[in-house]
Amino acid sequence: MHFSLTLAASLALSAVQASPIVKRTGPVTTPKVNDGIILNYALTLEYLERKFYQDGLANFSQAEFVAAGFEDPFYTNLKEIYEDEKTHVSFLDTALRTANITPTVELEYTFPAYDPLSFVTLSSVLEGVGVSAYLGAAASIMEKDYLTAAASILSVEARHTSYIRASLGESPFPDPFDTPLGFNQVFSLAGAVITGGSSPVTLPFMAFPRLVLQCTQYYYEADRSSVTFSGAFTAAQKFSVDKDTPIYAVFFSGLDKLPVQVRITAGNKDYKIDRLPAGIAGQVYVVLSKSSTAFNDENIIAGPAILEVYPKGQAPSEPLPKCP
Repeated sequence: MHFSLTLAASLALSAVQASPIVKRTGPVTTPKVNDGIILNYALTLEYLERKFYQDGLANFSQAEFVAAGFEDPFYTNLKEIYEDEKTHVSFLDTALRTANITPTVELEYTFPAYDPLSFVTLSSVLEGVGVSAYLGAAASIMEKDYLTAAASILSVEARHTSYIRASLGESPFPDPFDTPLGFNQVFSLAGAVITGGSSPVTLPFMAFPRLVLQCTQYYYEADRSSVTFSGAFTAAQKFSVDKDTPIYAVFFSGLDKLPVQVRITAGNKDYKIDRLPAGIAGQVYVVLSKSSTAFNDENIIAGPAILEVYPKGQAPSEPLPKCP
């Protein structure tokens, strides 16, 4: 039942031509946040997930999921995940109102899910991003009660991720650690499916330029596969990067951040690495950075992109990914 999770992520990130999320046009700094901002950040993501499951359950029937290989009680469990997301929205909205903070609202979204399989595959990607978002935000939460609540939601989102991954035939827990992401990194990913709407709340986050993975008809394997970033050198030149500027593809996997220096391909448009680093697995994130040691927002010039990475020699033999 394997469907390339990397391809699903790429489709999601390329599905939208315009987004109300502000794109980075120049140097930015790591945003300053407080608990109210973090709660609205979480609510923004929970609204997205709630709408995703609402649409999926409306668009695809139980019989269609069964026909796609997701046998009962998968559909029932999917409805339970939807109820969890509804509860998370209600909880966060109430917490903000109780603190006399204006909550954000549901926006408009475009999800590239065209059948049950692509829906479940995209679900895995979105749930993984949700886990990374809560984990990355945890260190910035000041109020202990909020931190406990966020940890409680995080653990449920992690169970969603494991269940969906297992349903797709993937390892439900490919790494001993989950992967934290920063606020701007997560907003860059969320902005790809947010297509409209307006909120009474302005969050201090910006999206990095999109990082495009060249489609490959092979699964990514650690310590083996090459990766090409389409048009990335051309795009990087907008940030005072030239052919002599060292740029690094930094892979976020669990608690590891592993830089690999890129090279410019013969066409002078793309960046490429010849081998993924060893030790990465599962849903891995990659950004392009000007630094090989400091991976903060000031040094990131593009990303994140998402790869599903298998241990060396353990990628599925079939079916192979298909490029659109």
